[in-house]
Amino acid sequence: MKEIDPGSTILRIFCIRPVKNNLMIKAAIVAMILTAAMSIYDFKVAGLEGGEIDFSKYKGKKILIVNTASKCGYTPQYEELQQLHEKYKDKLVVIGFPANNFGGQEPGSKEDIAEFCKRNYGVTFQMAEKVSVVGDDIHPLFKYLTDEAKKMGVEKPIGWNFTKFLVDEKGKLVKVFPSKVKPMSEEITKYLN
Repeated sequence: MKEIDPGSTILRIFCIRPVKNNLMIKAAIVAMILTAAMSIYDFKVAGLEGGEIDFSKYKGKKILIVNTASKCGYTPQYEELQQLHEKYKDKLVVIGFPANNFGGQEPGSKEDIAEFCKRNYGVTFQMAEKVSVVGDDIHPLFKYLTDEAKKMGVEKPIGWNFTKFLVDEKGKLVKVFPSKVKPMSEEITKYLN
């Protein structure tokens, strides 16, 4: 082989003769490899009150991921999310992700959000730092969940606050619940019993 272009190493896996200086092809192949290898367990996110939420620690449990907001008509769902967390804590992890994407309904700081959740709903389930769940600045976890939902035929999975993503014990997205589905409804609990 002639001189080695560091960016063409991955191309050698797929081609006998690497295409020199074609960054678009290289980037596309790298993206395909990374996407194929990615799972929910590869994500680590900052916790609302510090620390890190490492999804790899939840192998063998179901995970309910919810985009939340403090000033939304669905905000009272925090109460049922807490009930769900308490009732199914041996087999389910509930993680809330504050987001300000819809109607500016989560404008507060992380301290404001944490205080609001504890004071008004007694939240003890895990809460992540505020993220974006749609748009150009979408958090990588929600990009992943959105892509997985689209594979299931859910074209626009996140329409508002309190969309719920249920991941099974093996890390596979099994269902997306719209905002109107309450956390303790049979639509969700049937997956937990």
